[in-house]
Amino acid sequence: MPHTNDLEIDNLPNRLTILRMLMIPLVVLSLYFVDHPQQGTGTIPTWVLSHVAAWTFVAASLTDWLDGWIARRRNIVTVFGSFLDPIADKFLVVSALIMLAAMNRVHAVVVIVLVLREMYITSLRLLASNEGFTIPVGQSGKWKTGFQMTAIPMLMMGYNWLGMPWDQIGTVCIWIAGILSLGSAVGYSLHMVQALKQKREERKKRSSVGA
Repeated sequence: MPHTNDLEIDNLPNRLTILRMLMIPLVVLSLYFVDHPQQGTGTIPTWVLSHVAAWTFVAASLTDWLDGWIARRRNIVTVFGSFLDPIADKFLVVSALIMLAAMNRVHAVVVIVLVLREMYITSLRLLASNEGFTIPVGQSGKWKTGFQMTAIPMLMMGYNWLGMPWDQIGTVCIWIAGILSLGSAVGYSLHMVQALKQKREERKKRSSVGA
């Protein structure tokens, strides 16, 4: 049955989005005390805090997939969810990247590229929305997101665990994500220009017919 109350706030997808927002301080504080153990109580080892940050980030990322799946399955589209869901994703990722850069676990250049790319794509989507069309997610954008969301918890681990050099693997993945983010930004830009030209041509045709 279609969901008709687009002003509803209290539904399962929105609850999961709010939960994801509440997980962000836990990720940030865990990483902060990993980097500044002398300011903590000293009772929690840094490797435990690294695991807390990494697995909390993974759990938060899963809520992003889950709330979207539930919303599509139940046809729940609300103003609150449409606004908060992408904001929660960006808050989570940007907060994690800034903390990792402060801990020298990811190069600042990669963080700048990834953050500015998100700002740029958000601006493009707002422009597209004002023009009456949407920009579909490209394949390079999906791969970029995959590498980025894989790299971040690995970098949070910061040490070899179960015989795997998670920090080194994470570093490779985050650089790949940075390169893919540049490629996807170019792709989105070209699609935007093409869509705008098509929109202008349609308006000219309607104007000529009306005249």
